[in-house]
Amino acid sequence: QLSKYKAKKSFLKIKILFVKEKKKLIVSGINLFEGGPLSIIIDCLNYLNDSKYIEEYNITALVHKKKLFDHSKYNNIKFLEFPKSRISYVYRLYYEYYYFKRFAKKNNVSFWFSLHDISPSLGNNIPQAVYCHNPSPFKKVKTKDLFSEPKFFFFTLFYRFLYQINIRKNKFIIVQQHWIRNEFIKMFHLKQDNIIVSPPIVPQFLKSDKNENIVSIYKEQKTFFYPTLARSFKNIEVICEAVKLMDEKELKRFQIIITIDGTENNYSKKILSKYKRELPIKFIGRITREEVYAYYNLVDCLIFPSKLETWGLPITEFKQFNKPIFISNLPYAKETINGYDKVNYFTPENPKELSMLISNLLNENLTFSVSKEIEPAKPLANNWKELFDILLLKE
Repeated sequence: QLSKYKAKKSFLKIKILFVKEKKKLIVSGINLFEGGPLSIIIDCLNYLNDSKYIEEYNITALVHKKKLFDHSKYNNIKFLEFPKSRISYVYRLYYEYYYFKRFAKKNNVSFWFSLHDISPSLGNNIPQAVYCHNPSPFKKVKTKDLFSEPKFFFFTLFYRFLYQINIRKNKFIIVQQHWIRNEFIKMFHLKQDNIIVSPPIVPQFLKSDKNENIVSIYKEQKTFFYPTLARSFKNIEVICEAVKLMDEKELKRFQIIITIDGTENNYSKKILSKYKRELPIKFIGRITREEVYAYYNLVDCLIFPSKLETWGLPITEFKQFNKPIFISNLPYAKETINGYDKVNYFTPENPKELSMLISNLLNENLTFSVSKEIEPAKPLANNWKELFDILLLKE
């Protein structure tokens, strides 16, 4: 029996030697804590947890706080949290450019995927990729931005610098649109083959039973909607100026709902101070995603005047409802609208053009613009599976 035991023990040792050790995949999102950016890492981990890659990789997610995630869904992913990552950029830069290099070496990392714009310093032998979804580097800052949004003003200047650090060390760079790929090529002198266009996946219509916060919408009035954050590039003022140009009789025939309330920052405070009293505009503040979809279902038209986006998610979301959309005549908007047949473009600095579109809709004189379908060149990934097949199958 003793000899059988020794033989069995020796066999197990030999078997262990021939078991292939899993490689290690890191998904880093230590700065993601809300909104669209947080949904990116959640969607990414949702895919990886049930993907074929769990057989080949041990997957670790580096996150701001573990409580942001429903851990019952992630039995194949290990979480490490970095709660100090949002205290200041000192901590963020320490992690990205110093700590992660030691971390990657100690843990024998096989592939590093950063989901929040910055390319960490990892050493020369670790393949890495970065997902870039912040459009700040492409914004032309103006002096007035320094007073309305000082934090965002300096952030914009700083972010272009952060983008370019280590960007050439990435095996792949992931962006959401073709026009951003072109900007990266020009700005950082990169090759197209290294930049993957991966459009965001938009959820289908979400039915909501939580409509108690929905502003009253009357059939005799047309209702326009702009779901937005309080950022100067969101260009809320062009809507307000367009309404000021409307005929008095027309002002009684519509309302516009905008999701700021003046408490967010100096920009929103200025908007409400200047426009709140005299116009048929309701500033309702931030609302949930379910409430946004409830408004989509009820309103007559989406207005999206933003001057800068990596995608313009409300445009894609609202297309499901087959209603008119008024959007900025800019590359990001044309790529997002992509063949939709109920769209009108306007110059984002020209409130008169927007006021005419509103008036035409009220008076049933609206004719739509031609929208061409845009197919980005390869490499292209339409979902997480396609993206990781590019990132890892050649790893």
